[in-house]
Amino acid sequence: MRALTDRLTSLDPRAEVEAWAASGAMSLTGRPDRDPLGPPVGLVTRLAALRTELAGAARAMGATVDVDPVVLLGERAAMAGLHRRGATSVGGATRLLPAVDGWIAMSLARPDDVALVPAWLELDVTPDDPWEAIERTIRARPSKDLVARGRLLGLPIAGLREARRPGTTPRPPVIRRSLGSAPAASTLDGVRVVELGSLWAGPLCGSILAAAGATVIKVESSARPDGARSGPREFFDVLNAGKHSVAIDLPSRSGTAALVRLVEEADVVIEASRPRALEQLGIDARAVVGGGGPSVWVSITGHGREEPARDWVAFGDDAAVAGGLVVEDEEGPVFCADAVADPITGVVAAGTVLQALREGGRWLLDIALSAVAASVAGRTLPVDRPVNVAPPRARPPGGQGPRLGEHNARYGV
Repeated sequence: MRALTDRLTSLDPRAEVEAWAASGAMSLTGRPDRDPLGPPVGLVTRLAALRTELAGAARAMGATVDVDPVVLLGERAAMAGLHRRGATSVGGATRLLPAVDGWIAMSLARPDDVALVPAWLELDVTPDDPWEAIERTIRARPSKDLVARGRLLGLPIAGLREARRPGTTPRPPVIRRSLGSAPAASTLDGVRVVELGSLWAGPLCGSILAAAGATVIKVESSARPDGARSGPREFFDVLNAGKHSVAIDLPSRSGTAALVRLVEEADVVIEASRPRALEQLGIDARAVVGGGGPSVWVSITGHGREEPARDWVAFGDDAAVAGGLVVEDEEGPVFCADAVADPITGVVAAGTVLQALREGGRWLLDIALSAVAASVAGRTLPVDRPVNVAPPRARPPGGQGPRLGEHNARYGV
């Protein structure tokens, strides 16, 4: 695989398809009853460049990091035994569906999402099969109206390529906001990272920083811990081994006070939720960073921190659709690999943090899953000759992830 990606110094379609097949991501892309599909043009090349950039940023901080983003696209599937499902996501919670004028991606990943379906579709009763009701009802409705109403209700929903609409200026994957001066760092030794994230993108960013030498404190709500704890243990371990775990009783007064203290004492904060989640606790990223707290605050959201997108719910699959990071056949779009926006964003976030620390200053880094996806999206490359399609694979965990609250006493919680 490394030999293939090393050849990708320019857009070479044949090499891209071969590397895609060798990575395991191709086996997760396409319809289950047909041959798997090639990647979006340029995706593998751009991810190879991202790998090189991350390694260089780590090397500048005295660390060795080699993470292949293409292989990461199949890591969860390898551990959970997942497979390609076409217009249904590999994880099964999200679907690509046709409206009257285009395609939308809808996720029913949480019980609350299912409960909101009648309100979203303006139904009098709760359907026995929510997906059947959705597919039947939305075919006669405009995609823009469906997406707007769903977002008002807090549903994870997106229109296909909405982040890349013609005539609009696409949002950059990373928006860097300077909030003051701070010394540059030459190493991650002694750098404390507070990770406020769950599932994939945020924890992946934290795991890369931990591998580069930072002390990473994974902060979770004791009542609502990281959902990855209830999934495949290997997946949780590969993303969280080597971190410290602090569990806090939120939103109690004592829990909020403990969180504020941890954030203010950090050098880097990884936030992977909608901004209002912390703002409701009285924590404002701009004020904390500008007031002399952490020098780098990386905010990972579905669609960015600015209105109106700051309140939109998103997961990796629907955010990828918003950015147009899908592949297509004669029947329409299908999902590209597994929750593809999540792992790519995690790598982008880690590299951006390393660069900000090396540069010095106080930074709020606004990183949107959909914008990251849009930056690597492209038309589907055809597979014009037989290739050896490898199954997805995963890195071996570097140990066990921490028990929930294992390090509370160490940090005075």
